[in-house]
Amino acid sequence: MVKKRYLMYIAQNYSYAILRPLQAVIRAQGGEVCWFLEGKEVNSKFLKDDEQRLLSIDAIREWKPDAVFVPANLVPNFIPGLKVAVFHGFAAGKLNRRGRLDHFEIRGCFDLYCTQGPNTTQPFEALARQHGYFSVKETGWPLLDPLFAPTENNPYIDIADTRKTLLMCSTFSRNLSCAPHLHSLIKQLAVKGNWRILVQFHPKMPIEIVNQYKSINSKNLTFIETDNVIPLLQAADVMLCDTSSILEIFLLLRKPVVTFRNKTNAPHLLNVDSETEVESTIEFALTHPPELMADIESYCQQLHPYQDGQSSERVLAATNALLDGGDKHKKSKPLNLLRMFKLRKKLGYWKC
Repeated sequence: MVKKRYLMYIAQNYSYAILRPLQAVIRAQGGEVCWFLEGKEVNSKFLKDDEQRLLSIDAIREWKPDAVFVPANLVPNFIPGLKVAVFHGFAAGKLNRRGRLDHFEIRGCFDLYCTQGPNTTQPFEALARQHGYFSVKETGWPLLDPLFAPTENNPYIDIADTRKTLLMCSTFSRNLSCAPHLHSLIKQLAVKGNWRILVQFHPKMPIEIVNQYKSINSKNLTFIETDNVIPLLQAADVMLCDTSSILEIFLLLRKPVVTFRNKTNAPHLLNVDSETEVESTIEFALTHPPELMADIESYCQQLHPYQDGQSSERVLAATNALLDGGDKHKKSKPLNLLRMFKLRKKLGYWKC
């Protein structure tokens, strides 16, 4: 029996944690895995010693992967393999430049979308009927397979410190980010010392804002840069955020989230519009009010109902089923000439 080959195609450091649970399942089933790192925003230092990297498009084409897993929006059509979208986050309500929900934007790159739960499966199934050239399978998200695992040896848990832990996260978008607005408040809260404060931002956060928060590191506040946010989420009791999709993952731990100027008006979030409301709302969240917790539970059942740690198995099964059954779609994917030209330019690859 010929081993199947699977390429992990990534462009951001957070993609390592998304795809490694899937890699573990592939290896356990006898498959082969290689990694390709696109662009300058992904750091090769996060590769482990036993992970093989392909350094060029020519190397990918020579290796001939059967499937390509992509936690991003785009992937070249000039590399071989079934293109599988596994997403880089949840649908956080962000609109793109065209005023459409970015999570559900179809860019003509994928053969299979592995969705996270009912609230994403249903829209993608409708889009599949509309476009006719890709499949949709609800699998859950590989990143979350370790989420409910025991938290032994978690570097962000201090058993000697009995204070509650606040995790502040923020997206990089200027119009949505809470980080520029809350620096002074977070500095005050760190000085007050009622909570342990952990701070983690999207990797595209402007460096000047990152440096502002790094400058207030103290015994009560730690700024963290990591390729794996799962231990951070497990260590925290409450999150302060904006519209970043990381808050969705935190909610799946059935923990409350306080948002700053979030536009969704969602009952499972405690939203504030003023810096003066933040501290008291965090204190309220830490009481776990029953109505809020019920809303969180209801939302999680739609977002990602799987807590069995087997989403990677489902992703691989859906991929292999499509590989083994052949392409049954009547339509071909669009040529995507402009997008593929931009990718060729970015990758410096002009061969046919």
